[in-house]
Amino acid sequence: MDRRTFITKAGFAGAGAAAAATTLAAPAIAQSNPKITWRIASSFPKSLETIYGGAPDLAKMMSEATEGNFTLQPFAAGEIVPGLQAMDAASSGTVEAAHTVGYYYVGKDPTWALGSAVPFALNARGMNAWMYHGGGMALYNEFLGKSGLIGFPGGNTGTQMGGWFRKEIKTPADLQGLKMRIAGIAGQVLSKLGVVPQQLAGGDIYPSLERGTIDAAEWVGPHDDEKLGFQKVAPFYYYPGFWEGGPTVHFMFNKAAYDGLPEHYKSLLRTACQATDANMLQKYDYLNPIAIRKLVANGAQLRPFSPEIMQACFDATNELFASIETTNADFKKIWESIKAFRKENYLYTQVADYPFDSFMVSLQRANKL
Repeated sequence: MDRRTFITKAGFAGAGAAAAATTLAAPAIAQSNPKITWRIASSFPKSLETIYGGAPDLAKMMSEATEGNFTLQPFAAGEIVPGLQAMDAASSGTVEAAHTVGYYYVGKDPTWALGSAVPFALNARGMNAWMYHGGGMALYNEFLGKSGLIGFPGGNTGTQMGGWFRKEIKTPADLQGLKMRIAGIAGQVLSKLGVVPQQLAGGDIYPSLERGTIDAAEWVGPHDDEKLGFQKVAPFYYYPGFWEGGPTVHFMFNKAAYDGLPEHYKSLLRTACQATDANMLQKYDYLNPIAIRKLVANGAQLRPFSPEIMQACFDATNELFASIETTNADFKKIWESIKAFRKENYLYTQVADYPFDSFMVSLQRANKL
């Protein structure tokens, strides 16, 4: 047999063997990817497409990775349960998953907030470093386990804005008697400085500011705020939202449902959650610069909180947390871990990132970029 004939015949034989292998492998693949359908209750409306979008993003990735066999069906706030009950629905097994933020549930226990954001904690990079590599995820899941849940980060907005104010706020004294739409631990901190916290749904904020029922309101950041037109009724836009330096959104899964998954499904789910986590922050980092220009063009007046206000709020935060730690062992355990990492994180930040960013900001202000 000549060499050319041998190669040709060998090629046909190889192709036939490959086809046979594919035919034999297909049932095995199908068996290893069982059909599973889960529901995700979101805490967010579809109108906030970036933060809500984390749930559809996760669903798309899981479907693609399993040839459509692992289906996650996202439901916006109110479609199955109200947004602030998403975690409860996952905990009880009404749904298998929630896409939510831990600080929504501080009324049950302030420890819930530590996995998302509390005043003067960490920025987004710091939260991710602590969560993924500093033991934060294990500590938070130890706490979530008491509610029959297991959670993985599923998004971050980056540092949020300090909110919209009807008048300028220059000193801590200006906060006295101020009625502000803000809740949770941040509301408790500001109440120590005389703020009167108000809890309002998103759709009630604009008319309340317009009528003067409230004097100020925090929402999210430029991209989400720009849609609501707050600058028309409360033009002073303050920063930073020191209570949300790096607010982590979570996918919280019913632990029994999660434990029942095949191991490779668990691995895929963890990986897809981490991808969703990164993608949301990247979206906000891209969209917020566009939105802040629009807001300023339409009347928003940017103002930083004064150093005096920041220091007063930091002191009030420490007082509040010291009080909570005396009676709440879960809070104390996790907060001590965050504080230890926070000290090291900002030690390094001032060495490299902060000088670089400061210099680049100076160039931007000088119109040299």
